[in-house]
Amino acid sequence: MSDVLIVHEDELRQHVHLDEQAIAIVEQAFGRLAEGGVEMPPVLSMHLPDVNGEVDVKTAYVPGLPGFAVKISPGFFDNPAKGLPSTSGLMVVLSSETGRVQAVLLDNGYLTDLRTAAAGGVAAKHLARADAGRAAIFGAGMQARMQLQALRLVRPIAEAAIWARDPDKAAALAAELADDGLNIRAEADPERAAAWADVIVTTTPASQPILRAEWLRPGQHVTAMGSDQDGKNELDPLCLDRADLYVADRVSQTQSLGELQAALNAGIIADTTEIPELGQIITGQHPGRTSPDQITIADLTGTGVQDTAIATHALDALSKARPNA
Repeated sequence: MSDVLIVHEDELRQHVHLDEQAIAIVEQAFGRLAEGGVEMPPVLSMHLPDVNGEVDVKTAYVPGLPGFAVKISPGFFDNPAKGLPSTSGLMVVLSSETGRVQAVLLDNGYLTDLRTAAAGGVAAKHLARADAGRAAIFGAGMQARMQLQALRLVRPIAEAAIWARDPDKAAALAAELADDGLNIRAEADPERAAAWADVIVTTTPASQPILRAEWLRPGQHVTAMGSDQDGKNELDPLCLDRADLYVADRVSQTQSLGELQAALNAGIIADTTEIPELGQIITGQHPGRTSPDQITIADLTGTGVQDTAIATHALDALSKARPNA
């Protein structure tokens, strides 16, 4: 096993970035998932309520790629009070031909953060209005920062509002992200932030809704990406009833881990057979948004195909940076 490539977070951050290429890589992965042939088992998810933590294991085999990733992703949400990030983890890349370990990416959750943000960019690219210029971000952690960055790569976002349950954190993030090209502020009232925005992104581990259906208005797009475990819930289930188009990253996941779960439990949605997946919109199997007045929702729970895609992308970038590796 001496030929196994070991890569640490610092080197990955140096060579793999949240940019248009990363968004394209994740977009292609969703398309491959919709076209069929991808092997992606259900998420192995372990909830640790005693320590406010969770661990997810995700993977996917994509025909034609030289390897596939198995990702271990812990989330321990009391860590910030201990001076530690909430998320960490690693990816192991195995050969698609032999199954032998090719690389261990000790990314400490960086690649997961990157591919999650890229998925938000993909969702906005295909579902938000082309002229969307205002973004409301619910949350003030790493994903809040990265989701806004991804949005700006695909839509002309010139103004942004940050709402968080901790107003000081919202203010700190707004101050950090302020620059000449973005008018950004902290917003204490979530209703006002939501009603003002063209695109709303929820990025929290909330177990009770933080976005109400009555706050939504025609033409908006919502990306909900915080609900990736049984018991999490960021959107009022009536949001899905209010929406003209609800899109899942993977229906089988969103009905057990995502916002769809709460809507099913509330009896608001009974039949999931006609729910489109993001990859079907990317590949043209579903028309997606058909009117500027529609309200659209993307429910992103995180898929193994994203992990294999970003790990493959990372190894390609590293091979160019260190060809003898």
